[in-house]
Amino acid sequence: MASPALWALLRGCRGRVLRPRGDPPGRGSAEVVATSERYAVRRLPFARLGDSDVAFFERVMPGRVVTGEEEVKPFNVDWLKSVRGCSQLVLKPQTTAEVSQVLRYCYEKNLAVTPQGGNTGLVGGSVPVFDEIILSTALMNRVISFDKVSGILVCQAGCVLERLSEYLEEQGFIMPLDLGAKGSCHIGGNMATNAGGLRLLRYGSLRGTVLGLEVVLADGSAVDCLASLRKDNTGYDLKQLFIGSEGTLGVITAVSILCPQKPKAVNVAFLGCQSFAKVLETFTTCRAMLGEILSAYEFMDEKCMELVERHLKLSSPVAGSPFYVLIETSGSNSAHDEEKLNNFLEQATASGLVTDGTVATDDKKIKALWSLRERITEALTHEGYVYKYDISLPVGRLYDLVTDMRARLGQSAKRVVGYGHLGTWGCWERRRRELALEHHGGVLQPFPAGCHRALRVRVDCEVQWEHQRRARAGLQEEAVHSVQQTQRGSGAHAALQSHAGPQRDPQPLQDAALGSREQHALRGQRRVAQYLHFSHKHTGASVGTWSTPCLISLLGWNK
Repeated sequence: MASPALWALLRGCRGRVLRPRGDPPGRGSAEVVATSERYAVRRLPFARLGDSDVAFFERVMPGRVVTGEEEVKPFNVDWLKSVRGCSQLVLKPQTTAEVSQVLRYCYEKNLAVTPQGGNTGLVGGSVPVFDEIILSTALMNRVISFDKVSGILVCQAGCVLERLSEYLEEQGFIMPLDLGAKGSCHIGGNMATNAGGLRLLRYGSLRGTVLGLEVVLADGSAVDCLASLRKDNTGYDLKQLFIGSEGTLGVITAVSILCPQKPKAVNVAFLGCQSFAKVLETFTTCRAMLGEILSAYEFMDEKCMELVERHLKLSSPVAGSPFYVLIETSGSNSAHDEEKLNNFLEQATASGLVTDGTVATDDKKIKALWSLRERITEALTHEGYVYKYDISLPVGRLYDLVTDMRARLGQSAKRVVGYGHLGTWGCWERRRRELALEHHGGVLQPFPAGCHRALRVRVDCEVQWEHQRRARAGLQEEAVHSVQQTQRGSGAHAALQSHAGPQRDPQPLQDAALGSREQHALRGQRRVAQYLHFSHKHTGASVGTWSTPCLISLLGWNK
């Protein structure tokens, strides 16, 4: 639970404090407490589900309407088992037309909807807060087309990322996106969250590789931006509005994405470093010597490896180092790539950047090394309640946050670990990494305000909360205006109601136009921004797409 001092500070902030009731749940909890019970969140004036509504959905998609309590339960709980909704109905459409019918009906009947893909998110964004209808894309899993000449894949939003990768590999191509959750996550969810992943260093962000989207707005209007052209100057690039919108503007139903050819040679090196400064120097040397064949650069600290080995029984071939890096190269000439990698390893070893390491070239060993990095999140859940804080910082100061937190939290935190994509940068030349911390017994003591003030000074950067607010509120108005112009009065204004219900309350746009989850997150975000004492003036760092709910979770609001 939060300390009395923290709550006293929060009461001084504008708005209502969302104080949790009871202890936060853990992955091993017998029952996850309902989000609506744990927090004093006001349900917006949406209608309640009735028998006539269920009957309508049964006519639209017979046999694909889930109503049983036990059958609905898995859809109500997130992957970390930290939040739980109270939905009584799950709909499983197979086509865009069915999604359109569902949302049009919900819009007319003022029923709230929560879109859900693979439900692999770590911040509870794909489960309802109250009794929203869950719209699952699980059965929208068809590959529509693939062009070997252009490398363009068109598929439905419910396709599992790993299944798409397997399909493309048979054709000699790969997905430009790779995630640890690839076995369950949906490509539509990847688009909705603007997922970065492990290959961003080589293939760039989704905004560059996605060529088109098909989206159904909250009033049931379908927006067809499913282009298959790498260059298209015929008007507004509307797809960019929906990438990273997290379901607030519409439900993504289909995707067109550019896929690179499968590399003929892949090598993975797993190396040990004695300090984070050495990790950074290794990265600089790596980029200079490996150049165009460098496809991934991941780092993790020794505490991550301890958890992976203890709970998942994975064996690391390199031990005894405070930090580890995983480097992947991919190219078309194995001899050329191996020569460059060997030259780099010789240089890194001779200069003292790397103290130990191993290299894998066959698929089995490569997958084993990648598992050490990809399954860290899973390992963390075995010891208690996990709080993740995903933030972008200047790369030189990145690990300072981990050491600061360890010093300030002391024995109150069971573990503080750092890991992530060191090679990922955004438009302000920042690197993203994930920070996870656990508290013994499932109770996290939030940071005192002084910690954040010190962090602001030491890291020399400030979070762009205003940009996030506009992305969730003001930008929606502009986006909808553009969609209205394009659709020529098709009723696309309904996109303002992010969860498929007409606007009944004349509140300001940033509150009234959002569904219950978004409104909750937005209000919490404003309070968090005040609490952290962060300014909006600089762009030294910014919270990413997932980071607003992550930060709220850290302080005990969205859990």
